[in-house]
Amino acid sequence: MNWDPERPLRLHLVTRGWVSLNYDWGWSTDRSHGEDGHDDANVAVIDGGESVLVSTFRQCVVPPPMCAYDLQLPAPVNLVTFQRQRTNELAALTADGHISVYGQAFSIMTLTLTLYCALTLWLCCRVAVDQEEPLALRLLLWLREDVFLGVGACTDGPSQSKMLILGPIEAQGPQPTLEIRSHVEVEGHVISMCHSSKTGPVALQLEDGQIRKFLWDSLMPSVVEWQDSTGCRINFPDPCVQTALFTIEEVASNVSSFVVYDDFLLLTTHSHTCRCFRLTTLTVKGLQVALANDETLRRVERGSRIVTVVPQDTRLILQMPRGNLETIRHRALVLAQLRKWLDSQKFREAFECMRKLRINLNLIYDHNPKVFLESVETFLRQLDSINHINLFLTELKEEDTTTTMYPCPVNTTGQSAPAACGKKVDIVCDALRCTMESMDQHKYCLSILTSHVKKTVPELEVALQKVHELRVNPPSAANAVSAEEALKYLLFLVNVNELYEHSLGTYDFDLVLMVAEKSQKDPKEYLPFLNMLKTLEPNYQRYTIDKHLKRYRKALHHLSKCGEEHFTEALNLVKDQRLYSEALGLYPTDSPQYKALSCAYAEYLVEQQQAEQAGLLLWRCGEATRALQAFVGSASWRNALCVAEQIPLPSDQLALLARDLAGTKLIELRRYTEAAILLEWYAKDCEEAISALITGAVWEEALRLVYLYNRQDIIETNLKPALLEACSSQTSYLEAQKAMFTRHKTRLSVVRELKEKARLELLDEDVPDCPEAELYSEASSVMTGSHAGSKYSHSNSRISSRSSKNRRKAERKKLSLKEGTPLEDVALLHALAEIIHSVDKMREMHSLLKALVLFQFDRQAGRLQHAYGEALQMIEVALPEVWQEGLQQTQAPVTGPNSTANSIISTAKTLSNPRYSETPPPPKMRNGVKWKLSILK
Repeated sequence: MNWDPERPLRLHLVTRGWVSLNYDWGWSTDRSHGEDGHDDANVAVIDGGESVLVSTFRQCVVPPPMCAYDLQLPAPVNLVTFQRQRTNELAALTADGHISVYGQAFSIMTLTLTLYCALTLWLCCRVAVDQEEPLALRLLLWLREDVFLGVGACTDGPSQSKMLILGPIEAQGPQPTLEIRSHVEVEGHVISMCHSSKTGPVALQLEDGQIRKFLWDSLMPSVVEWQDSTGCRINFPDPCVQTALFTIEEVASNVSSFVVYDDFLLLTTHSHTCRCFRLTTLTVKGLQVALANDETLRRVERGSRIVTVVPQDTRLILQMPRGNLETIRHRALVLAQLRKWLDSQKFREAFECMRKLRINLNLIYDHNPKVFLESVETFLRQLDSINHINLFLTELKEEDTTTTMYPCPVNTTGQSAPAACGKKVDIVCDALRCTMESMDQHKYCLSILTSHVKKTVPELEVALQKVHELRVNPPSAANAVSAEEALKYLLFLVNVNELYEHSLGTYDFDLVLMVAEKSQKDPKEYLPFLNMLKTLEPNYQRYTIDKHLKRYRKALHHLSKCGEEHFTEALNLVKDQRLYSEALGLYPTDSPQYKALSCAYAEYLVEQQQAEQAGLLLWRCGEATRALQAFVGSASWRNALCVAEQIPLPSDQLALLARDLAGTKLIELRRYTEAAILLEWYAKDCEEAISALITGAVWEEALRLVYLYNRQDIIETNLKPALLEACSSQTSYLEAQKAMFTRHKTRLSVVRELKEKARLELLDEDVPDCPEAELYSEASSVMTGSHAGSKYSHSNSRISSRSSKNRRKAERKKLSLKEGTPLEDVALLHALAEIIHSVDKMREMHSLLKALVLFQFDRQAGRLQHAYGEALQMIEVALPEVWQEGLQQTQAPVTGPNSTANSIISTAKTLSNPRYSETPPPPKMRNGVKWKLSILK
């Protein structure tokens, strides 16, 4: 017998029959496989040959070589295995061919605390296996209570193994015996076995990395090749030290240790990290999400290896290269366990874990808001601690932690929506407060105060009133809180100055003194002020307090009750704080105070350029003369005439008023038809009315008044010259617009040709698949635009602090029509769009054409109609050329499965280019508006 000089864990052995045997040993961690809270997270270590050291990591973390307890056996121990169902039971295979079974019998107690349950020997069975060769059983699994699976040597060939299914014999003798119920030969040496309680077969690993499936629970046990869902065989390129059963994609290639627990795969890597993956999401897409999620990753000490996981807990036990043990709580395990506790409404366990591990307590509500609101009483009874309830309330925020800090796994279902609409903090505070008041308002007094203070708009006055009630009527309950304790707690939550101001707002001087006494304020600071307030009349006293606290609406409400002698002060307060609408509601409509407030409000509205509304206020309160001035100033001529009739004004003054409104207001505002009505009906001047209509090009209405008042002379003197002048100006305007449209369209074509030429030059200089070439769109400019664009960007940083008018001016300067500017093409498109809009508005020339034809100006009308028709046709033909199809249909963002990094960056740059956001859409023509006369050729 000799150890291999190159491989330290290989032993060479020669038997008496001159048979050479080689044995390779490897490290493995023997741990219990339970997944419920009853499993003690047992780990067994064979130490000293005849002893097995057992550590129960659920109760304590004992660093080796110490342990929770040890098991002494009569012979050296070769193997240890744990049962798959009753996971706290252990079986040890000794060198003399016996299997000793250990189970729990009693608990080690200290005072009233149970530390762990020690294992005692239940049964010692002899294994009926040929023991001629050393290590007749190389591997052992405890599959069921009475079924063991072992690997032995095959006598038929040196390169074969034999799978042995062991069970108790029917007729037991003095010593229990395990016999071979069945056996199956395997080609190759089996070096490891693994079995999952969720799956039936056992996976076998051969020394060359091949994987076989052992169907041990069938009528005829057999060994077959292990194939995946596609029918491909599963083999490892090299033998693996550790194996387990689960189905995933490739996770990592530098794994140093791993363990499968519940729905998780935890592993350590040679890059000194510990990762935790959820098996149900380990597809390619789920793995990409997991690798990007910080929740699955944790840095660990160099050389750390996984020992075990405590089931239904958050602890992961690692062993360092020095041999010492460390307990970590992986964030993914913690959050998974918290979600289980919250789903089963174990709020106390969840709260204690979150408080200890500094998990945001908002998760208790955010995980499932509807269930939490339905279980508030359960939550309070389980916590049963005022401090814990206050801690939960003080940590409440509007943030939804399930979408920001602790996003839910991909495969989990979405959480329920809140049961009520509103802000989250207010909803939780109200729900807890209502439940606490119904359960025991004396016991939960401090928590009730916290629920008032922590709302989005703190209800400090309500909280102070509750403190005052405690002082006036001290509760007799044993668990009640005194007023002094409650006030001291409020001062802990709220700044003392803020609390003093709010106590002053309750108008309760006893409460104010109580708060002031608990604070650090000097009595000289507040006693004179309080003494002064006590001498005032109650309403004026409250007005003074509210004004001091800048609660001006409440101050005005109290001041309005103080009588007429304080109305001047009230009027000044209204003017200073602009409380006109509130003040009008505090006084009767027929009172002089209401009239004075209306006049003051009207003066304010006139200053705000709202003279018409000011006139309405003055009119309804009886100030007709001032109302008339306001209506005249706002050109509200109908209201002005109504007030003039109500005053009433003499006819000559009414005529002057009508002329003033028409001449200085309406005509300046180009409201010619309304001005004509005033001149015709109130000023009794038909000639001026007709002149206003002719000036406003209201031809048909002007012609009606001409014949109504028998003033045909105006046709020759005013109407016909105005028609010819309008026709001439319209024709000249059309020719100018057509020339400008043609010039801009031609220049746009040149700019686009330069752009295309520059793009082709870039493609010739760069590789054919240059991503930058995609940035040149149909609306891009010449190559010099990049340098000029940086200049504009620099100038805009200085302009940003100026007025909005200057900013708009700077934006227009960017769209300059000057040749060579970076956005010249976009500026040309804007100019062409404006021309099209202005030409399209000229369809209203229909009334002008009819008037020209009426007075036999057919030649001029026909020339105008022909010119306008040519302009419309030219625009319709040019629209597809100017607004090309690819101009508005920008390239869709390439962010799907076929996207690349270059395509995403290129699309983002293209869509963020200013010319795309500033390019105007193609104008829409009003083709349904009739303007042409068929009698003209």
